[in-house]
Amino acid sequence: QVQLVESGGGLVQAGGSLRLSCVSSRSDFTFNSMGWYRQAPGKQRELVASITRDGNTNYQDAVKGRFTMTRDNAKNTVYLQMNSLKPEDTAVYYCNGRRSFGIQYWGQGTQVTVSS
Repeated sequence: QVQLVESGGGLVQAGGSLRLSCVSSRSDFTFNSMGWYRQAPGKQRELVASITRDGNTNYQDAVKGRFTMTRDNAKNTVYLQMNSLKPEDTAVYYCNGRRSFGIQYWGQGTQVTVSS
């Protein structure tokens, strides 16, 4: 088994920045892709950004130009740099790792709150 542990959430004013981190507990566990999802109160969980093993990234339109997802394979860590934060970015952010055959793993989530 593997655990994904997120950190870096918090309270920030609109226009501010946060960097989320997600660490995998196993260095020998290879994910085909990893993603950051978020879920706001009363809304469905949605994909914010993803990165493949080759480093190709994809972003939700609402965060393009503001969020950047990167990975550090040596540290088994992916990051989500969030700039120019808006109140509508407020949500619990979850790290996700996908392997073959549809197997996926989730972190416990980290709260991001953006005040206006």
